[in-house]
Amino acid sequence: AVNDSLMLEMMIYRTIKRHFRSQPYYIDIVELFQEVTYTTEIGQLLDLTTQGGDSVDLKKFNETTLYRIYRYKTCYYSFYLSVALGMIIAGVKDAHLFEVAKQICLAIGEYFQAQDDILDCFGDPEVTGKIGTDIEENKCTWLAVEAVKTANPQQVQTILDNYGSKDSEKVAAIKNLYREMGIEQKFADYEAASYARISDMIAQVQGMPTGAFEFLLNKVYKRKK
Repeated sequence: AVNDSLMLEMMIYRTIKRHFRSQPYYIDIVELFQEVTYTTEIGQLLDLTTQGGDSVDLKKFNETTLYRIYRYKTCYYSFYLSVALGMIIAGVKDAHLFEVAKQICLAIGEYFQAQDDILDCFGDPEVTGKIGTDIEENKCTWLAVEAVKTANPQQVQTILDNYGSKDSEKVAAIKNLYREMGIEQKFADYEAASYARISDMIAQVQGMPTGAFEFLLNKVYKRKK
């Protein structure tokens, strides 16, 4: 499996070389893919190392850790890569514009991943196409972080007793706790605030078209899968 993954990664650079070797931006594309590959691998490592095996470490369930995972695991390859690639091919050279694009893409990616956490827990498998397992896998998620932030001692104990277990009754106990704590409504508030904040970021962009950002934001806003 490791060798297969290395082969797949090398095919990226062989494909880039085949189609873009003669272009003046060839090295820029290669370096972009190297950067995004590295950040994604770091994100995957962070995601795995925060799971903590069979024990629940609530100190790891905090916003700093959560958003670090989001940015590295999802935001760069899912959102920034495609936008930056288009900018490079279009001949954009201004480093400031790339930074502006990165910040908007990171914001969209964070919102997207928080959605993913909600859908993993409360989404309809018939719509999402998958059965969520974040609770069973002891993952640091938006829901878990929000719960830990405001949980009373009894609720903390419920998390410690049930989170990270594959037992269906314990999984149900965590979902019931989320409902009791109003996590779904908190996400609805977060979603509305995120959309407004990102829309404002896009509105302030100068020096480049904003259609790509608007497309990405509207594509993910209130998605169900």
